[in-house]
Amino acid sequence: MGRDHRVMAGEAETAIGSAGEAEVSGAGTGTGGAGTGGAGTGARAAPSTGTSGFRLSRGLTLLFAVACGTAVANVYFAQPLLVTLGRDFSIGTATVGAIVTLTQVGYGLGLFFLVPLGDLLDRRRLVVAQLLLLAAALTAVGTAGNAALLLVGLTSVGLLAVVTQTLVAFAASLAAPEERGKVVGLVTSGVVTGILFARSVSGLLADLAGWRSVYLCSAALTGLLALTLHRLLPSRNKVAPRAGGYGQLLRSTVQLFARERLLRVRALLALLIFAAFSTLWSSVALPLSAPPLSLSHTAIGAFGLAGAAGALAATGAGRLNDRGHSRRTTGIGLALLTVSWLPLAFTRHSLWALAVGVIVLDLAVQAVHVTNQTLIYALHPEAGSRLIGGYMVFYSIGSASGAVAATTLYAAAGWTAVCALGAGISLLAFLLWAALPERPGAAP
Repeated sequence: MGRDHRVMAGEAETAIGSAGEAEVSGAGTGTGGAGTGGAGTGARAAPSTGTSGFRLSRGLTLLFAVACGTAVANVYFAQPLLVTLGRDFSIGTATVGAIVTLTQVGYGLGLFFLVPLGDLLDRRRLVVAQLLLLAAALTAVGTAGNAALLLVGLTSVGLLAVVTQTLVAFAASLAAPEERGKVVGLVTSGVVTGILFARSVSGLLADLAGWRSVYLCSAALTGLLALTLHRLLPSRNKVAPRAGGYGQLLRSTVQLFARERLLRVRALLALLIFAAFSTLWSSVALPLSAPPLSLSHTAIGAFGLAGAAGALAATGAGRLNDRGHSRRTTGIGLALLTVSWLPLAFTRHSLWALAVGVIVLDLAVQAVHVTNQTLIYALHPEAGSRLIGGYMVFYSIGSASGAVAATTLYAAAGWTAVCALGAGISLLAFLLWAALPERPGAAP
């Protein structure tokens, strides 16, 4: 539920490029899942990466997608487990959203402080190190003995799950310019799939072996992926040191926002669409687990599968953007996002209505997200990691805000109020898009 992340990855839930090389956008806000436009076949890396002559095969592109999906899924595992976690750790309904919120806060911090390192360091080493640390954080969550340790562990999981964005950027930098959109699309589809399947896998494992098994199994898989990627990914020569080093790298992220109107607009849209996304997925387990529905973890998580259409949307959105239809794709996506809350409002009366609403909402969010990333990447390929990292900070803020608002509102006023909130956020995003003027060369 979630992302989260990828996300959400949900989150995706994002893609990012490295300095001096072509980057890519990714999400939210993980792999193994759904992504953006088409499959990347072979592509030559830019000479500046130190991997010139390396050919990115479809198999390795799929591995990137799987790794992204696996990483981002960790941000969303908790969503179908909120009721159980609240009971086991004595966390009330009104505050149980903090479990999701702190994970997203960690993710946001990682986006700003860790993702830009992809423009400075050897990405293979950076990816492997983050995956190993992520495996350790997942183990800590799976063995947590009290609420404080659980929340600290989940915050750390969010912080390190941003390896998803480094992976997207890495894949983009290895792809030839004419293939980059397809590669980013495929890898992003992994992120989307990871976000959606996170809920299903989490619910199923929790019913079979308890919620702790979810995090311990993920820790083992993450460690295995770290070893596999260490063997298969190319390394690149260390980039030339930047004036001011790491501090200047972070400051330049802020400067990019000050300079680029398109980045500011698309980041604000990301905040709103992922606030709506998180409003649904951070609270839907509450009415589904309560009478008269009283669904199991597995049944609740299964609704994540209905959102698999989001993966298809991500691919289609990437292709439409390549044809110059980014503004139209954004408008249609935001309109669908607003409309999706009508069937969602009937969740307690019809699970079919919930399924329809989930499909439409996830499709809409991912279509806009992929379009955002594609446009942002094109601004400054040499600063891709910082552009995408900065953009995804707004994704994380939106996800965290939606989680807190939805669970608090549900405790106070019920599911109908939550749907009204989601529809209001979605409508605000649509109105923002409609108010933006068409300008040649820029497609807000």
